[in-house]
Amino acid sequence: MMEIWFYHLQDQRLERALPALIEQSLARGWRVVVQAASEERLDALDEALWTYSDASFLAHGRARDGDAEMQPVYLTTDGDNPNGAKLRLFVDCADVDGTLGAAAYERVILLFDGNDADQLDAARLQWKRLKEAGYGLTYWQQNARGQWEKKA
Repeated sequence: MMEIWFYHLQDQRLERALPALIEQSLARGWRVVVQAASEERLDALDEALWTYSDASFLAHGRARDGDAEMQPVYLTTDGDNPNGAKLRLFVDCADVDGTLGAAAYERVILLFDGNDADQLDAARLQWKRLKEAGYGLTYWQQNARGQWEKKA
């Protein structure tokens, strides 16, 4: 059964939290799809995944790069899953509707910035819609040390 988790960023920016989540997923043997709401945001995430650490990078690609099915991490604004990902990450209010039934994900995570009123409102709306649709949801909040604590 697919798990849907909401991750409430508090003191850490997405560009710092996202690589850690992706690394954990890849260590489990899961491929990952990251869905953002705009191409501009994908550009920023693309750069962040190449440069987030002096000692490491996360190999990834987008539709324009080709060979999507070979990418361990695929960045998109669409509902596609060309790399057979088991984890789908939604960032910056990317809309979940119409995406969940298309692929067999192990886990879906919606990351949102709790300091951004628009993202907070969008996360609440998506929580309500997914709950009404019968999905089991879990809410995690980031503490001051950057660790995730299950809240609901």
